Amino acid sequence: MTEYERSTFERALEHYGPDAQITVTIEELAELQKELCKYRRGLARYDHIAEELADVSIMIDQMRLLFQCGGAVQGWRLEKVRRLAQRIAEEESGA
Repeated sequence: MTEYERSTFERALEHYGPDAQITVTIEELAELQKELCKYRRGLARYDHIAEELADVSIMIDQMRLLFQCGGAVQGWRLEKVRRLAQRIAEEESGA
């Protein structure tokens, strides 16, 4: 995240408060879920999916700042990507 983004997200957390931003995060996740469900029904609007992905990404960054867990998130992400790669390799090899 850029310094501009970080400072803006920190200001948003301070201005609106943690509880409000947690609620907005949940709402944005639900909106992305709705757009993905539309995609599965053949009603995809790729611009809507992109917009909701952007909204979720912004709120996830705010949650990392709020909970001061960016390092832990990165560690878990690396571990989960490693497990995914391993699972794919096992499935492709028939193991």
